[in-house]
Amino acid sequence: MGDVHGCDHLLERLIDKLEAEALGLPIVFVGDYVDRGEASAAVLRRLKTFCADGKATCLRGNHEEMMLDFAQGKYPRWLRHGGLQTLSSFGLGAGVSETGGPGLEAAQAGLAEVLEAEGLLDWIKDMPRQWQSGNVAVTHAGADPARPLDAQSNSLTNGHPDFFSTPRSDGTWIIHGHYIRDTAEVAPGRIAIDTGAFATGRLTAVVVAAGEDPRFIEA
Repeated sequence: MGDVHGCDHLLERLIDKLEAEALGLPIVFVGDYVDRGEASAAVLRRLKTFCADGKATCLRGNHEEMMLDFAQGKYPRWLRHGGLQTLSSFGLGAGVSETGGPGLEAAQAGLAEVLEAEGLLDWIKDMPRQWQSGNVAVTHAGADPARPLDAQSNSLTNGHPDFFSTPRSDGTWIIHGHYIRDTAEVAPGRIAIDTGAFATGRLTAVVVAAGEDPRFIEA
């Protein structure tokens, strides 16, 4: 499933569709659950519960990494990338603007406290950056095409300049989000599924099963 970005109503709807139309297949979320949309806290709570029995995997996106850094007293530019909406969804952020403000330290401490209290902090920290089955791998932002996936970290969450121009030599197909597309797309060696839910109102997943063409499901 592509980038959710705080759109809990779409997440709920698309999970229901996947459970009806792709029953029995493992579900992998590509990351960027928070920011920009208005319900990031609800998204995190829903996903933590949904993934608890192991039937689904939540990968880490760059927005989760920015949020963790902010909660540790770093990375205030997160606020310019949707962090204000995430703070608001947790009932935080008084006196904070995109450039900081007098409430900055209180917001950082408050976010760390609420994430810890709800068991979300360690859960997010432990999110893997990739998931693979056969010749299909899922990452948040693609990968460095010249390196094995298990030898990468930053490229998986923040992207790599050669990802779109250089094919992988190992035959692995990468399913990814991060880069917004008008519609989900299949291109040589990759499948892009971020359709900008927070801006377009469309959240997309791709179903990949052995012996079948990829098919997209949208909410």
